[in-house]
Amino acid sequence: MRPWASGGQRTHLAWLRPGMGVKRWLLLLIGGLILIGLAVASLPQVVDLSAWWSLLGRARPRLFGPLLEILLFFALGGAVVAVAVYNLSGSLLAAFRRGSQDHVVDVVYRHRQRQRGPRIVAIGGGHGLNTLLRGLKEHTDHITAIVTVADDGGSSGRLRRDLGMLPPGDFRNCLAALSDAEGLVSQLFQYRFGDNTDLEGHSFGNLYLSAMTAITGSFVSALEESSRVLAVRGKVIPSTLAEVTLCAEKLVTEPATAGEGEGRLWQVRGESAIGQRGGQIQRLSLEPEDAPAYPEAIRAILEADLIVIGPGSLYTSVLPNLLVSDLAKAIASTAAPKVYVCNVATQAGETEGYDVSDHVRALRQHVGPDLFRFVLANRQFPDSPTPGAGVDWVWLPKSGAQTDYELVTQDLVDQQYPWRHDPMKLAGALMAFLDS
Repeated sequence: MRPWASGGQRTHLAWLRPGMGVKRWLLLLIGGLILIGLAVASLPQVVDLSAWWSLLGRARPRLFGPLLEILLFFALGGAVVAVAVYNLSGSLLAAFRRGSQDHVVDVVYRHRQRQRGPRIVAIGGGHGLNTLLRGLKEHTDHITAIVTVADDGGSSGRLRRDLGMLPPGDFRNCLAALSDAEGLVSQLFQYRFGDNTDLEGHSFGNLYLSAMTAITGSFVSALEESSRVLAVRGKVIPSTLAEVTLCAEKLVTEPATAGEGEGRLWQVRGESAIGQRGGQIQRLSLEPEDAPAYPEAIRAILEADLIVIGPGSLYTSVLPNLLVSDLAKAIASTAAPKVYVCNVATQAGETEGYDVSDHVRALRQHVGPDLFRFVLANRQFPDSPTPGAGVDWVWLPKSGAQTDYELVTQDLVDQQYPWRHDPMKLAGALMAFLDS
């Protein structure tokens, strides 16, 4: 039995197995080193004072012959070693290339740059968090996405109720966004089974995480194993492991259904119901109010070089994380720069008519004034079209308006979908906070 085939045991001889593309370059490397060794061994015969002195006499031809021979050995040996090392490294790193268009040197350079990147914590949920992660992963591998667990609608809500697990939808999207093979993984994870089947409405990614949870024994373990399988750059973790319900008080100014009076506060329970019920949100809360933060989330916040809150649905993606009191306290206590990324467009059922200051005011009413200092907002608004029915741009505060936060504005919009952030523009703007 060959040494590399015995019980899967790793040995040095395993590198010599057929098809590895290593042996030829090792032999070439050894040959180059031999040539250089011969040149070094011949040096004492040339580096001799009597020989150099004889350059003035008849011994010059006898000296130049060996000297040129040594230089030739050095040059030839160096060239052979260079070729061998280049091709050997290419063979070894070929398995880690992301695509045929990437050169090995580019892969190594980007990997090293990301390994030296800052530790960034991104807090939110929904499509806004996915957009942010797609941009950040090009700058650093040290990303921790802290995701809301309040989702109770659609496929995630059904799995939450049927299996008693945390809602997997936002986690699925974050894993896909941070994966090396994002395009294919996103298509696979977002695939939804068709009508007239028992799996109607379920996405493959949600079912995958449900199965992984059953196999590993916990949702957190499922996320860790999925991160390894999908080659995820960074971590995706929940804000809390508690089963929480998002509740809102909405001021209803016109009856949504028969029998509802005008100008009354209505209690709305459930994340999916908040945006559907008419009226303006006055107050948001979690049940239970004392849901403990996931310890790994606290640790990531305290060790972060930059903390990013948002973008995403203000009341159903961002605030549910911050209402976990231990999480908010950790954010307030850290000295790292803390940036709130304001949405490009308002959201029906949540933030109609809000400008940047209204977003900040709503956050501070719920979690206090000391959570963040910087606000990053878009300043480039297309003339048309508007984002959609009942939705408008999140305008900047009026010129001359007094603000008690530092507002930073940049062109952040996606040219194809101007109501969304561009991942690269957003990530580039956030990296600048690390230099301030």
